Amino acid sequence: MARYTGPSWKKSRRYGISLSGTGKELEKRPYAPGEHGPNQRKKLSEYGLQQQEKQKLRFMYGLNERQFRRTFDDAGKMKGVHGENFMILLESRLDNLVYRLGLARTRRQSRQLVNHGHITVNGGRVDIPSYRVSTGDVIGVREKSRNLDIIKEAIEVNSFVPEYVTFDEDKLEGTYNRLPERSELPAEITEALIVEFYSR
Repeated sequence: MARYTGPSWKKSRRYGISLSGTGKELEKRPYAPGEHGPNQRKKLSEYGLQQQEKQKLRFMYGLNERQFRRTFDDAGKMKGVHGENFMILLESRLDNLVYRLGLARTRRQSRQLVNHGHITVNGGRVDIPSYRVSTGDVIGVREKSRNLDIIKEAIEVNSFVPEYVTFDEDKLEGTYNRLPERSELPAEITEALIVEFYSR
């Protein structure tokens, strides 16, 4: 199943989450897209709820089904709570951390920055968005990419960097200090439903 590249506003409204990170999609019309959007009274089955939760998280991080499932399976091999470990692994992806550091305004933008070779990890160029960053790793911007408008604009508007990373704006460099706690990850996700979905 391919990664969704269509309008993110439609997906945001369908799943009731802001994929742009700005929340603007939900301000105007906080209901599902389509002419019957405001009046939909459909009650989802348990399977429907589980699937909806999975799609919500998958679109939030911008993964295709295969990547998403592989990360889920990797989380199952770790000690601790499966769903929580899954969220932490998603958060540890390079494209996500570039977004969290404020070097891009959306995860889609950050994936492009990584893809196009603008990002380094511990000084070496890494162009794989799904690269799993370890705690203590330093994420930076390549010397010749430091003047990119996309990065400058993102830094101007970004005011929030989570506590598990630190960012040095002068050096355009951030460190993944520690794994995030569950309370620091998206509150609108009920990961237990995703574990149930894949455990069927």
